[in-house]
Amino acid sequence: MNVTIENLAPCKKLVRIELDPAAVDTAFGAIEKDFQKQASLPGFRPGKAPIPMVVKKYEKEIQEEVRKKLLSDSYRKAVEEKKLEVLGQPDVEEIQFGRGQAFQFAVTVETSPEFELPEYKGLPVKRDNKSVTDEDVSKAIEILREQRADFKKVERPLANGDIAVVNYTGTTDGKPLTDIAPTALGLTQKQGFWIEMKEGSFIPGFSEQLLGGKAGEKRTVNVDFPADFVSKELSGRKGVYEVEIVEVREKTLPAIDDAFAKTYDAESLDKLKEGVRRDLESELTSKQKRDVREQIIKALMGKVSFDLPEGTVAHETRNVVYNLVNENARRGVNREVIEKEKDAIYTAAAASAKERVKFAFIVQRIAEKEDIKVAQEEILRRVQILAQMNQIPVEQFAKDLQKRNGFTEIYDQLAHEKVLEFLENNAKVETVPAVA
Repeated sequence: MNVTIENLAPCKKLVRIELDPAAVDTAFGAIEKDFQKQASLPGFRPGKAPIPMVVKKYEKEIQEEVRKKLLSDSYRKAVEEKKLEVLGQPDVEEIQFGRGQAFQFAVTVETSPEFELPEYKGLPVKRDNKSVTDEDVSKAIEILREQRADFKKVERPLANGDIAVVNYTGTTDGKPLTDIAPTALGLTQKQGFWIEMKEGSFIPGFSEQLLGGKAGEKRTVNVDFPADFVSKELSGRKGVYEVEIVEVREKTLPAIDDAFAKTYDAESLDKLKEGVRRDLESELTSKQKRDVREQIIKALMGKVSFDLPEGTVAHETRNVVYNLVNENARRGVNREVIEKEKDAIYTAAAASAKERVKFAFIVQRIAEKEDIKVAQEEILRRVQILAQMNQIPVEQFAKDLQKRNGFTEIYDQLAHEKVLEFLENNAKVETVPAVA
């Protein structure tokens, strides 16, 4: 077998493979014998028909079987011989095939990038020394208290701290806000909307203009959309709202005592505080871990540069675009808006995909060098957790994964996590004062 390789582009190669006529004829002979064993021809017992008669009847099938076997076997041997790390499916171009002829074909493949792995142990990172304080616990309890607030309907003018239940319609320059900002559906018109009477609630300056109003009263509210407003199209513009006050509701908070704690299934207030502290400490630990890992990724990515395989980046870009579009759809962004922003979405997705693909190759190299592997039991545990989260029977979830090669994806995720844990354990961590 003769194998030659031509570099077409970074991470893309043209592999030319040629088998001599003798190897081709040997393959034909072997496949013909296989067919003879299975053939059932009139006048002959199964497996006893002469090969020439078998060949005459099954000539096309034999040729196809030989072609497939030679192509598969020689391609696999060529990849092993040349130590190619092939990504995705090869693109095969057959050049010559037939009895008594050399078998020639060319395969275009995408390969893993070649790069020197940078020093990945002892990466400098900073971890803040923040801890959960009594004040943090008190603030969290106050948030829980807010969730148990009661809103009683009252017949009096709106005062600070009350809730105004309103119907409103908003315009800018006499036009509906959606003419300027197509995604601003909730800002343009709403029925039965609750606004808390405190500074900055809803749109800055809005709630203050409702103070003193009573149920059934109508008011015109003028606002200036801030420069950093969530809807960029409305930033810096003036808005006019026609508002009807439907109800006035007085907000009352429960006392912070054992009875309040029991509404959160805690035995007492002290037990509730203990639970809140544990949750805050767990959340803080997770945040500190994320911060450290983000620093590790940034430091490692900055240490090496290499060309990325275009096909792999394109595939990952499609995945990111799919996720972004789905996320926008879940947020209520309509298709017209998504279509209008498709170029920006694709640009952002492509940049994200390149970073993810680059780091994936670095992680893979570190895993190979440090012999970091994922056990079958770990994959099964993750499958069980994911099945439970998605409320799907484990057997059905596993079948779905098998269909879309999902087990490979889970293996990669777990390996990724293990490598990050390894890098974190081997990082040079400096503890620094927490930023207030």
